[in-house]
Amino acid sequence: MNLFHLRYFVKLAHTRHYTRAAEELCITQPSLSHAINQLENELGLPLFERQGRNTTLTRFGEQFLKTAEAALEELDSGVEELKREARGEGLIRLGFLRTLGTEFVPKLARGYLNRNPGKDILFTFATGNGLTGDLLKGLEERKYDLVFASKPPDNAGFEAFAVESQDIVLITPRDHPLANRHSVNLADTLEYPIVAFALNSGMRNVIDDMYARIGAQPRIAYQTAEDQVVAGLVAQGFGIGIVPYMDLLLRLDVKIIQIASPAWERNFYMISSPRTFMSPAVRGFKKYVLETCAVQVGQSAKN
Repeated sequence: MNLFHLRYFVKLAHTRHYTRAAEELCITQPSLSHAINQLENELGLPLFERQGRNTTLTRFGEQFLKTAEAALEELDSGVEELKREARGEGLIRLGFLRTLGTEFVPKLARGYLNRNPGKDILFTFATGNGLTGDLLKGLEERKYDLVFASKPPDNAGFEAFAVESQDIVLITPRDHPLANRHSVNLADTLEYPIVAFALNSGMRNVIDDMYARIGAQPRIAYQTAEDQVVAGLVAQGFGIGIVPYMDLLLRLDVKIIQIASPAWERNFYMISSPRTFMSPAVRGFKKYVLETCAVQVGQSAKN
């Protein structure tokens, strides 16, 4: 069925006059008549009937008008959405670790909107279960366009750039033997039970690497996925903890101690999948993030 014929039919149905409809469509009246005849022949039913100089819809035409208008509206809406995407507008779906949701990701989104005034750009923000592995799975399943999380495995096939960093600190209860120290070596923690991150947490890999560098393993007493939960358990005396520095620590009853050796900094990465098409809006935001963040972190990694 010819799309132009549908548009001609709808125009004629509204104007009820061949000459006026042809003028508004910028075609000749014979061309309009031919198109309507072809449409009626294809459907096998008359859509219009003459009443003097005017044209009215048959009951079949009334029925088909609703279908044609709905189809054209849906089509036009889809075309306009694609045009918006091509202009760098549309939806950008972000997934990120909860620790990045307080300031880092919202600040980036606001900065990008401020740089593109007048563009119809929308963001969605999601933390999933708050774990890097779950966020990467969501990225692979195309639930997200970009993910901000810990570094993905080198063999996972993602593209990752370091965009933010956090200092890693030791926290202890206020009455702990290490609480009077301003800094410690990681070896000083070996005799004390630790509240560790769960195995599927990106932070667990970081801490395991730190202990591997001194050829030791920690005494794990408890495991949990969230850094806020680690801090809360430490504050209640369940053990010591190694966590990324966050302002929440200042509000808890814990002592924050610098780790002098081995020196370590946790990087967060902007991660994308090269197997998924990236819309102009997402590409523009990704470029903005790299321009804004990669230099301040001082390094980037591409996998």
